[in-house]
Amino acid sequence: MPLSAATAEIKAKVLAEALPYIQRFFDKTIVIKYGGNAMTDPALQESFARDVVLLKLVGMNPVVVHGGGPQINEMLKRVGKQGEFVQGMRVTDDETMDMVEMVLGKVNKDIVNLINRYGGKAVGLTGQDSSFIRAEKLLLESTAEPGKMLDIGQVGDISKIDPAIISFLDSGDFIPVIAPIGVGPDGETLNINADVVSGKLAEVLRAEKLVLLTNTPGVLDKNGKLLTGLTPKQIDELVADGTLSGGMLPKIASALDAARGGVRSVHIIDGRVEHALLLEILTDEGVGTLIKSK
Repeated sequence: MPLSAATAEIKAKVLAEALPYIQRFFDKTIVIKYGGNAMTDPALQESFARDVVLLKLVGMNPVVVHGGGPQINEMLKRVGKQGEFVQGMRVTDDETMDMVEMVLGKVNKDIVNLINRYGGKAVGLTGQDSSFIRAEKLLLESTAEPGKMLDIGQVGDISKIDPAIISFLDSGDFIPVIAPIGVGPDGETLNINADVVSGKLAEVLRAEKLVLLTNTPGVLDKNGKLLTGLTPKQIDELVADGTLSGGMLPKIASALDAARGGVRSVHIIDGRVEHALLLEILTDEGVGTLIKSK
């Protein structure tokens, strides 16, 4: 059916406004951490898949790293286990690691299938494929007893990422979809926080943008006001006074490391908003919190 004159005019206006951003980010890599409600609400799932496909169609190179926290928690509850976190990191014993692998494998396939349904060419990976994400066992320093290191199980801290497989997929017009599982020194499987994988991957790929989707409008102050243009000094102050805590800690640390590591722009945005990804990339205003390197 032909477009009405009004609809055609609106589409032409949107395209004209988006064109400078399409040209600016043409052939640039954009790493997207996909998590939170955007992964569990069917309408938001479809919105995300369409956005990713559109970015690829107009010449950008989206790379998706996904979490699976809500799904893992649900699986743990089914077997009578409670998810436990320390400084925003999931405590991962052997049984939990088995469940993490199973759940993330299913989540990965679901994302790949949805992107492909909307016309993309997505390929699912974990860091175990070609051992492209190497990791060491993560030990956390106790906040209660400085100097004491905490062992939280099969949790990894990235030691090296080999970008070759991602570059190969990008060059073939594929969309990599990555589950955050790495390989330890002895070939063991390690659970890695998806925000950490996203940030490090953005650095290694020299990404133009890192976009972290979450369940808040961005970084908020104690009065619930959205903060943006945050510097390292401001972030340190927000951590020290308790404004930033829990799951936001690895997210903000990864964002800051990526900004310092050369990623041109780093954003924490509200994944509960339909087409939040396009709003961030293809508009002047953007959405969420911008993280600065200095």
